[in-house]
Formats: sequence, C-alpha cells, structure tokens
Amino acid sequence: MQLEAGKKIYFISDFHLGAPDHAQSLKREKKIVQFLDRIEPELGQLFIVGDLFDFWYEYKTVVPKGYVRLLGKLASLTDKGIPVHFFVGNHDMWMDGYFEKELNIPVYQEEKRFEFNGKKFLIGHGDGLGPGDHGYKFIKKIFRNPVCKCLFGALHPSWGMGIANYMSRKSRAATGQADEVFLGEENEWLIQYCREALKKESFDYMIFGHRHLPIDFKLNERSRYINLGDWLRYDSYAVFDGKDLRLEYYTP
Repeated sequence: MQLEAGKKIYFISDFHLGAPDHAQSLKREKKIVQFLDRIEPELGQLFIVGDLFDFWYEYKTVVPKGYVRLLGKLASLTDKGIPVHFFVGNHDMWMDGYFEKELNIPVYQEEKRFEFNGKKFLIGHGDGLGPGDHGYKFIKKIFRNPVCKCLFGALHPSWGMGIANYMSRKSRAATGQADEVFLGEENEWLIQYCREALKKESFDYMIFGHRHLPIDFKLNERSRYINLGDWLRYDSYAVFDGKDLRLEYYTP
C-alpha cells in the first residue's frame, strides 16, 4: 500500500487509562487527545498497539465507563476516513465487537504483517512472545479461554471490575522498575523473538509495545526492532513518513 503524499503513519501504545486513579488517568487521556489533534492534519493511519486501557471487559450490554474523550476522538478519525487499527494487549484482551461496531476500528488478537511504501512491518503488542515468561504464557492461555471469559462475564460488573482493577494494580507493582532498564539484547525477549522471526521472513520494522521502554534496536542491516514505550512516563511514539521510521516523544 502506498501512503498518500504528505501523510504519515503513527504508532502508539500503553496508555493504561484508568490507572492509577481517575484524576491522573483523565489528565493523561486529555494529553493523548491533544496529541491526536495535533497530528490529525498529516495522519494517514493510526496504530494503537495494545494496553489502551488498564483493564477492559465488554459485557453483553455494558462497557466500562469513562474514556469518552479518547473514544470520541477515535470515532471522529474513522468517520473522516482515517484508518485506525487496534491490537489487544495483556490488559485489554477481552474485546468483543464494541470497537468494530461503534468505532469502525479493526481489532487484532495477534501480531500482524503490513506493507507500506515497499517497507514490511510486523506489528503486535508483544506480550508472551519470545523465550521465558512461562508463568505469564500459561495465565494468558487461561484468560483467553472462552469458558474463562464467559465465567468472568457472569459476575456483576461491580464485582468483576473491582477484581480486575485489583489484579491490574498487582501486575504493575510486580513489574516495579524492571521496565525502565534495557536488559541487553541477550535478555530482551522481544529481541530474541524478532531474531527468530527474521529467520523465516524479512521485515524492515518490527514494532511492539508491552515493554514500556522506548527502544530502537538495529537487528541487522535491514531490520529494526522498535518498542513504543508508554504514556505513563515517556509519552513516546513512532512515526513513518513513507521512507523511514523514527521513535519520538510528545511535548505538549
């Protein structure tokens, strides 16, 4: 696919809206909407690469309250014909049609390949990929099981959301400051995953979230691994101008 002249593709992830409390989440949400307002004139496509919410669950007739500014902005973008893509993360994997029906945004459960202006992209949230982290991989299989999802849906939303928000807080507390340090290419699981993937197929850019640390790592002469960081500490994102991709930081 060729980008329209003057247009760019933006990649953002890990907003974790809802955390750690309503006041701070609302401030972050307004900043994100301000960022989208600023880039809209040159926005060709937008990729949201997971963990937009700190927790999300779609009951049959109920969705979590709040986030109306960002959801309204995303609806406005798609109404204007600007494609928006969403990849589920480990905090918002329980999507069930709301984004597709209400916002006209396709939702991807796994990493996906794209090609723009002759450049090949592999994009995904990144959780559970690469070696190690076997405990999480086991839990992820349980959470993605349709029976588990159905049983959670049987809980009253007040109980379900309360339990989920508690578990999300525990998850962040367990991670601590580990996400703030580059562990070296031999210990970065997503770098290991990218190297294995490149043995089967070539990519120019391999873009992930989840890690919460902005990373631009050269895998070989052609391929780069980009981690988008987050909007909790870094306000970082990537932008592709049709020729090259850059990791940048938003300053209001």
